[in-house]
Amino acid sequence: MNFQSLTLAAALMLAGASTAAETPAKPIRILLVGDSTMANSSGYGDAFCSRVNRANTCLNLAKGGRSSGSFRAEGRWDEVEGLLRGAAAYRSTYVLIQFGHNDQPGKPGRSTDLKTEFPVNMARYVQEVKALGGIPVLVTPLTRRSFTNNVLENNLLPWADVIRTTAAAQHVALLDLNAESYAAVQAMGEDEADTLAVAPRPDKITEATLAAGKVEVAGAAKSAFDRTHVGAKGAAYFSRMVMEEMKRALPETAGQFKPESEQ
Repeated sequence: MNFQSLTLAAALMLAGASTAAETPAKPIRILLVGDSTMANSSGYGDAFCSRVNRANTCLNLAKGGRSSGSFRAEGRWDEVEGLLRGAAAYRSTYVLIQFGHNDQPGKPGRSTDLKTEFPVNMARYVQEVKALGGIPVLVTPLTRRSFTNNVLENNLLPWADVIRTTAAAQHVALLDLNAESYAAVQAMGEDEADTLAVAPRPDKITEATLAAGKVEVAGAAKSAFDRTHVGAKGAAYFSRMVMEEMKRALPETAGQFKPESEQ
């Protein structure tokens, strides 16, 4: 190759490098799908999105009172599918899916059967995200914070187990929020756990107050003390937990979050 050819080749390489440098890399996008423990005003979802470098690429679509069945039945999953179809502007779209609280018995129009419906619903969400080119991420349900004789209850464990099994069967990432949040809340004890609630703990806690926290009114954000939903302190605490779990489960996302000093 003569000098003139080498010069031309070098110029082309520099031009290509310059073009690549001028073209910003496509961002990732994160979609949050779940119930009130993830939704705004009562969950950790907004706080999680605020930890993402480009917070406008993290959309909190979780809604209070929804189960794995009612979220789809109301047409809310259609919005997720629409966003996945319009994903060309993003390098990849991660869909975090957390259900279980409202799938439990005693919630008319929302409850799903643990053996015959819930596993099918969760697997279907995973398969449909994959089919549309997204990356499904299953999240076990955030623990409730009710203690009996200093021992934290975990009546969501059967639903968490189904999600773990589904993630393994479908070969998708799992964020085991139920296990990690249960261990953390058990370790901190009831008094400290109560500071994570939406409102301060009243001087007297009635059975009606505690029951209200376990039976969530569809679409209604909790405004009083209970041991299911979280206020600003709880949202900050659990959103960090979810972020760290996501970084471990999906190492390629680690650089997508703000440094700790900026969170």
